[in-house]
Amino acid sequence: MGRGGQGGEVKKPLIPKGFDWESLMKLDGDELEAHYRHLLEELGKEKGMLGLIFRKAQNNIQYPAKLRRLIADLIGQEEWSSMSADVKGDAYEGLLQKNAEDVKGGAGQYFTPRSLIAALVDVMRPEPGITLCDPACGTGGFLLAAHDYIAAHYELDKEQKRRLKSGTIYGAELVDGVARLCCMNLVLHGIGEEASDDVPIQVRDSLAGHGGVFYDMVLANPPFGKKSSVTIVNGNGQTQKESLTIHREDFWATTSNKQLNFVQHVYTMLKQHGRAAIVVPDNVLFEGGAGETVRRKLLHEADVHTLLRLPTGVFYAQGVRPTCSFLTVSLRAKFHGQRSSGYMTCAPIYTSHSKKTL
Repeated sequence: MGRGGQGGEVKKPLIPKGFDWESLMKLDGDELEAHYRHLLEELGKEKGMLGLIFRKAQNNIQYPAKLRRLIADLIGQEEWSSMSADVKGDAYEGLLQKNAEDVKGGAGQYFTPRSLIAALVDVMRPEPGITLCDPACGTGGFLLAAHDYIAAHYELDKEQKRRLKSGTIYGAELVDGVARLCCMNLVLHGIGEEASDDVPIQVRDSLAGHGGVFYDMVLANPPFGKKSSVTIVNGNGQTQKESLTIHREDFWATTSNKQLNFVQHVYTMLKQHGRAAIVVPDNVLFEGGAGETVRRKLLHEADVHTLLRLPTGVFYAQGVRPTCSFLTVSLRAKFHGQRSSGYMTCAPIYTSHSKKTL
């Protein structure tokens, strides 16, 4: 079913015919389950954001009767097409937050509390016309907040609105399932050209290489965990983890410390006079060796103007670093041939999410 465009133009449907919702609604039993599995496989082959949303998607509903009830009696009873992007987007964000609060099996390590994100974006003040990236974007919280900040604080003309929708926000995510959540989050909030081959979210390891693109602003909360590692299976079927050291010519220090590597990577992503805010555990402040090298280089090459120590309990995934405090490092500009003032200031930041007072 086509959608009306400007001047009576009929746009091509986002979902190919035969794999749309109507194709599911008219089936039942084993036939429904078989078609649903085929649908997920075929949509995952599509280009653009649609293909990313269904990338490696699988049917985890084992019983056809439950699948039928979910499609026809629950989801199918809602008039989704008549809902605004704000309503659908907010509902999806609510589901992500609820899932993040499940510390046993939820996506807490990929979900930065929205109150913290809002505070950081308010400080960074993104502007129209910039390019912005999150190299560890998780479910897309920083990207959405930056988009909404620009839309709310500036009167945008038609071209600026077009560029904000497609051409401002970019991200990278290592985990397939989380990248799908992020891409769906953006689509439901009206971000990105759904039918375009240009996808703002890439599924890749950001630390593996620079990528060749520089940005005006970088916002990131990389995943917690001190060391990068790789799991190796030996001839006896036993598994063991070995530290994975990142070797890059554009890094100041070679280390297996993920946070130090992300700090270095974020710096390499910035344009001249680019700005960044990155949330990292406080071991980045005190660790010797590579940590000391990175801190000295940051003070020499950038204006590290503020460190914000965050209280324990800010994040949902307490099992990752339960007693760790966090900081935000803002890199104000790249200096070419000039030494920065080289000072750091520390201040507490207090925030809350859900019903928890921090």
